[in-house]
Amino acid sequence: MRNRLLSVSTIVFGGLGVLIVNLLPLIGIVVGEWNLRAILLIYWVEAVMTVLIAATKSLFAEQGSPGLQTKMEPLHELRAKRGGLQLFNRWPPIYPRNIPFALTILGLWISVGAPLSVLFLWFGGPESIFSVDILLSIAALVGMQVFEFITEYIGDNEYVDVSAQAIIQTPAQFSAVVLSVGILSTAGDSATGGVLVFLIVIIKAIISVRRFYAEHVETSILGGLPDFSRQQITRVFEMSRSDEDKIEPQPELTLPDAEVSARVSTDRRAVLLGSISTIILGVFNRFGVGSLVVPAVAVIIGDPLLIGVAMIIPLAVFGAQVLSFYFRYGTIEYQRRGESIVAYDTVLDAPQWIAPVQTAEFEVKNAVSDRLLDTGTLDITVEKIDRDIQFGPVSNIDTAVETLDLPVTQTDRPDRDLAVMGAATALALSFLVVPIGMYVSEKVAATTAIVFTVVAGPFLFIPVGLLIYAGLSRI
Repeated sequence: MRNRLLSVSTIVFGGLGVLIVNLLPLIGIVVGEWNLRAILLIYWVEAVMTVLIAATKSLFAEQGSPGLQTKMEPLHELRAKRGGLQLFNRWPPIYPRNIPFALTILGLWISVGAPLSVLFLWFGGPESIFSVDILLSIAALVGMQVFEFITEYIGDNEYVDVSAQAIIQTPAQFSAVVLSVGILSTAGDSATGGVLVFLIVIIKAIISVRRFYAEHVETSILGGLPDFSRQQITRVFEMSRSDEDKIEPQPELTLPDAEVSARVSTDRRAVLLGSISTIILGVFNRFGVGSLVVPAVAVIIGDPLLIGVAMIIPLAVFGAQVLSFYFRYGTIEYQRRGESIVAYDTVLDAPQWIAPVQTAEFEVKNAVSDRLLDTGTLDITVEKIDRDIQFGPVSNIDTAVETLDLPVTQTDRPDRDLAVMGAATALALSFLVVPIGMYVSEKVAATTAIVFTVVAGPFLFIPVGLLIYAGLSRI
């Protein structure tokens, strides 16, 4: 991050302000006799604000993010998008490539932190926790975060030097503190419980001050201090720039100087149909799996109204996956510019990738959507591009290749193979014999069949899905 503080005195007073605000709960413990529920409420509200603001910050971050090695972020396909959308005047653009990181931190809190905190507040009882002093403490903690976001992150252009992946690290740490408060609160309101809460407040204050220094202090600012003091401060607050591992150079591309000599648009029907495989893979992230839990419970309960309401969640995930995949490929226009082919996003008004025509390798993709709709797609391999790129799907691959003058001589897909189709279908049905038989048989209760489907369904889903895909790939 950039050097935003000009003097050691400014650093000290800024850190002191953060420390004072975070120690306010101690006054409530000593003077106001706050209990464990009150402390948890304060930290829960602050944690929610930390997550929401971090998710918002991540959308504006200009620098690139390496991403997770497992590539299982929600809507992972958006990670490849380049360019941004400016929704508000005088505000920076929002980058679609950062949406998966915002959803990651939101999903982490919703699935882990929020339920535990809400359950604790629910069973702990709401009495005597909404006093004026508690509300003032909450307002101070929340106000500090909102003020920092508006004045520093947006006002001082901090978003220029950060990545979305680096931003979401802080809420994860703070959520762990909030959960610790909830777990330790099982000690009750005894003297031991009071000591534990006191320690939690101190630890949380230290984490907040540490975060302040890590975000605002550069080693160069401490150059006037003695070597020993500078080394100790750097060691304590970890100003080794460890979050640089979460930052990559800004991924936006520069268009070639050549004018557009030809252009081809994608086939939107094929894009939508091709999103099915992405949706299937999307089921295995925390959003996808979580979206199936509530409907499964509703089915076991057997209330039709509850089932209908619960189905809104997986349908929302399904719709988000479709829109994400479409936004990745459906808004692309392929342009020939001199000796390069450019994938240009007409919505973001930005190039997505640029490949040299003469050195790139083109290979026909045997996509199921192309076989069903008679469209075409090419996989492209370029030595200097370290991610998968493709040309298409387009309505007529031969016409597109001729229009853009691409060095592609083979555009035919593998021939139809009825033997492969038949074998794949037979094997898929063999996996489905037992669950189908349970629903047909009068000897098996409907509840038993439903429970079996919920428990064994995910294990059957993978082989059946792969077999269906194998059969359709030779249709």
